[in-house]
Amino acid sequence: MDRQEESLIFQDRNDAGRRLAAQLTRYRDENLVVLALPRGGVVVGFEIARALHAPLDVLVARKLGAPGHEEFGIGAIAPGGVRVLDREAMHWLGISDTQLDAITARETVELERRRRLYRGDRPPLDLRAKTVILVDDGLATGVTARAAVESIRQQQPQFLVLAVPVCASETAAALRSQVDDLVCAAIPPNFRAVGLWYEDFAQVSDEEVIDLLERARQLIAAEV
Repeated sequence: MDRQEESLIFQDRNDAGRRLAAQLTRYRDENLVVLALPRGGVVVGFEIARALHAPLDVLVARKLGAPGHEEFGIGAIAPGGVRVLDREAMHWLGISDTQLDAITARETVELERRRRLYRGDRPPLDLRAKTVILVDDGLATGVTARAAVESIRQQQPQFLVLAVPVCASETAAALRSQVDDLVCAAIPPNFRAVGLWYEDFAQVSDEEVIDLLERARQLIAAEV
C-alpha cells in the first residue's frame, strides 16, 4: 500500500462517519432522515445523524449467501418483499430455485428478528417526501445496498442519497444511477476489501447498535 492509499485509511467507523458527514452538510435540513445498514453502518450513520441533527433509524437488509460459501453473496433481501439476485453467480455456482427459496426463507427470519431487536415496538420512520441518506461502512459488491435502495424507493422519498466511507469503483459506478446522489469519501483504485481501509474494523455487536439508536433518539429529543 503506497502513501496515497494510506491517506485514505480511516481510524475506525466513528472517524469514517465524521469525515463522511463533512461531505454531506448540504443535506442538513429538517426534512432529513438517516438510515443505516446494521451493524457497522449504524456506527457511521450515528456520526452523520449527530453532525446533521437528523433522526437515525436502521434498515435491516440481509445478504443471501451461497450454500457452503455464505460470505459469497448471490443476492440480498430487504423490507417490502424486495429481493435482488445475481443470476450469473447463481448459474455459475449451480444454485437451484429450491435452494434459493430456502436461503431466502432463512434470511427473512433473521431479518425480522433483527428488526424487532433493534427497533422494538417503535414504528419505522416515515420516509415519504423526505431526503433520505442511506449509510453503510463500505461497499464491496453493493448487493445489500441495492436491495436497501429498492426498499426505500417503495416508500417514496423525495431524494435518496447513498453515503459510504469507501467503495469499489465498479460498484460505485453501478449504483450511481440508482440513487439521486452517491457520496463516497474514498474510491481507492486497489480496493480489495472494505476492512483493509480501516485501522480498527472490529465487529459491531447488537448491543452497540441498540445503544447508538437510543443515543440518537435522545439527541433529537433534546433539540425539540
